Amino acid sequence: MQPFPHEYTVWANAGPKNDVLVRSAGLPIWATAAPAEFDGPGDRWSPETMLMAAAANCLILTFRAVAQAARFPWQELACTATGILDRVERVTRFTEVRLDATLVVPPGGDEARALQLLEKAKSACLLTNSLNATTILQARVVASDGQHPKDDRVEDAQHQRAENGAERAVHAESVHQA
Repeated sequence: MQPFPHEYTVWANAGPKNDVLVRSAGLPIWATAAPAEFDGPGDRWSPETMLMAAAANCLILTFRAVAQAARFPWQELACTATGILDRVERVTRFTEVRLDATLVVPPGGDEARALQLLEKAKSACLLTNSLNATTILQARVVASDGQHPKDDRVEDAQHQRAENGAERAVHAESVHQA
């Protein structure tokens, strides 16, 4: 890692009605727009969806670093990030970020240690630490069946939990208040 501080620059431009084009050096251009909730087309990335993508991405990348430092073996981590946007004291802002993570460990893996490392990753995630919102981590660890590193049970668990909404049968739930 390079020494701090780090600097990240993004350029955005648009006319009165077209997409907002977002650029950063060496990266593909993103065409973005307002989400359907703000009368946008709803078929492009928006600031809201990009922020939730960044939260999920940050948890996974932070977990990767934490697991590597701990020499913890794992196979796959899937994360769904859901942001709650609300008006609080006449200001529209994200009030909550829910990170629903499913981690696949090798057969016989230490599930308790896996949950500790997921919690550590949540606490160290620079993106959610930078937000003025409550961050909730719901984590589940599943042991691999030893077959293919990409375990379909991760995707199945993510979809089932999304369909069940506020499922509480999880191994760990933690809250971080920014």
